[in-house]
Amino acid sequence: MFERFTADARAVVVGAQEEARSLRHRHIGTEHLLLALVRLDQTAAATLLRESGLDHDRVRAEVTRLVSSGGLGELDAAALEAIGIDLGAVRAKLEESFGPGVLDGEPPAQRRGMFRRKAGGGHIPFTPRAKKVLELSLREAIALRGNEIRAEHLLLGLLREGQGLAAKVIADAGVDAADLRSRTIGALRKAA
Repeated sequence: MFERFTADARAVVVGAQEEARSLRHRHIGTEHLLLALVRLDQTAAATLLRESGLDHDRVRAEVTRLVSSGGLGELDAAALEAIGIDLGAVRAKLEESFGPGVLDGEPPAQRRGMFRRKAGGGHIPFTPRAKKVLELSLREAIALRGNEIRAEHLLLGLLREGQGLAAKVIADAGVDAADLRSRTIGALRKAA
């Protein structure tokens, strides 16, 4: 599939890895793809996102806020507690099963040895949702009769997936996803 990616789309994937690394996350999620999209200045996708009020600083601040709160605001946490879900107990059980700090977003310390890079190295896996976005971007390109996957197809994949942290950031910013989708398709048709 990656052989069909344009240079801009490949730059988004590489940028998503860089965003995950700079945030010290253990995975590449939809939020990292969104961050990379808004950062790639020369694409219509970035322009459309900025016109919608989503610039890199705003998206990064929102991702940081959501990740540090576990994706839950105070009202969400209170609602869960009201139905008997103890978030402290959930955290304790996860840490018991997967290790201390599993929810903190800090990557495990990398061993340094003769064949290990000292900084910035190592594979960061894509989450299932991020993989789904990549798959959906291919489907969007095919549906629009494109021979290649552009950054705009990645944006369409994010919008179509609709459930990840990127979708939450977009919705919380008051962006009409259907309108953004329509404008993105228009930009792709205009470029063709």
